Amino acid sequence: MKIRKKSNPLIIDQINKLLTKSREENAKIWKDVAQRLNSPTRSMIAVNIGKINRYADKDKIVLVPGKVLGSGTIDHPVTVSSINFSKTAYKKIIDSGGRCLTIDELVKERPKGSNVVIIQ
Repeated sequence: MKIRKKSNPLIIDQINKLLTKSREENAKIWKDVAQRLNSPTRSMIAVNIGKINRYADKDKIVLVPGKVLGSGTIDHPVTVSSINFSKTAYKKIIDSGGRCLTIDELVKERPKGSNVVIIQ
């Protein structure tokens, strides 16, 4: 994988942790997420709550390798993991009975990446 010069030290650290965990656990999902995070900033993924509501069933675990935005509604509990959440997205997910996790927390919870769905 080509290493880009990212300016955000938090994203650089996250990419390194994901690559390490991918090698340790032989979990290809973490390498895939690291590659998506390593993409240019102008193509960083931003997903609205409405899209998560459409594509994720009740009590699913969703990973967004970018930012979650608050446009739309969510009517069932979903666990969402992302680099960043807008304030309205965070509030809507919690109000629906779901959980908001950082990617580090998700990796600790599911080291093999089983039953995790990537939405972009």
